[in-house]
Amino acid sequence: MTKGRVTVIDIAKAAGVSKSTVSLVLQGSPLVNEGTRSKVNAAMRELGYVYNRGAANLRQAGAKSKIIGVVVNDLTNGFFAELAVGVDMVVQSAGFVQFLSNTSESIDRQREVIASMREHGISGLIVSPARATESVDFKPLVAAGIPVVVVVRNLPGAKVSSVVSDNQGGTSAAVEHLASLGHTRIAFLGGFPDTAVFEERLEGYVDGLKAAGLGFHEELVVSSAPSRAGGVDAIGRAMAMSDRPTAAVCFNDAVAFGVCDGLRARRMEPGRDFAVVGFDDVIEAQTAVPALTTVSVDPQGMGRRTAQLLLKQINAGKAEPESVTTAVRLVVRESCGAAEKKAGRKTA
Repeated sequence: MTKGRVTVIDIAKAAGVSKSTVSLVLQGSPLVNEGTRSKVNAAMRELGYVYNRGAANLRQAGAKSKIIGVVVNDLTNGFFAELAVGVDMVVQSAGFVQFLSNTSESIDRQREVIASMREHGISGLIVSPARATESVDFKPLVAAGIPVVVVVRNLPGAKVSSVVSDNQGGTSAAVEHLASLGHTRIAFLGGFPDTAVFEERLEGYVDGLKAAGLGFHEELVVSSAPSRAGGVDAIGRAMAMSDRPTAAVCFNDAVAFGVCDGLRARRMEPGRDFAVVGFDDVIEAQTAVPALTTVSVDPQGMGRRTAQLLLKQINAGKAEPESVTTAVRLVVRESCGAAEKKAGRKTA
């Protein structure tokens, strides 16, 4: 046999079986006995053959692979890694494989990876949309009957299912907790203002201020990239104010960790000199020093719920849009203490 691409004919010759028998083995047919199946599999391993399942799908009109596409906007954020783990727990047990891709907030990259996944005949798609994503971007997927669930960032009007957290309720609870500790200058730090999540969390921040009897001050809303570096930048601008805040509700945990870094660079201790609350409750929040007070979303749980919804639609053979809002809870740890004027009170 000459060197080159290994074919089904090559495998059949090596295993001493017919081409049709090799095809049945590749399709997982129960018609092939275990002895023959073992011989064919051994020949494939020896020859280095890899089954091109995507090509096989294209040969079967309308066929779908056992692949779930997962597209996230920022894989450098630990939240999305945990979300992907939750998705994988569910899809793996259902016999599916997860194809994960990161867009780094690029709408062009998002379109490229979704197109590529469609070429591989994905059975369904989970997307945390990149910035600038519009509902019309999902129109071709809906028209093709591909089940889609958007997660974290909702896209009203997209006619696809969604799984989001109670963003408004979470930040409201965080502000009220800080106010109960005596803080009156509470900042909202981080996040891109042109995303639905930012709007919802900001709305909750304002609600929390009202519930605590505190006024809203626009200068205390400091937007930045929703990343650790963004948190460093945001706290730097907040500390440059003539009337500084004493506490902050951060857009997410990544921003909160950056805020803590920025405070330490100014010889200020998070939790003692400045109260910090995050949003997500990633694994690092528990082990950070100080441990981060945060609004718990349960990233893995959100991933599992999203995958369950997608599989439900795949198995039903139709994609009727459903909207799910998951509950959140404030987890109080060590990063937010009492305001200086009430320093005698027990910290939380």
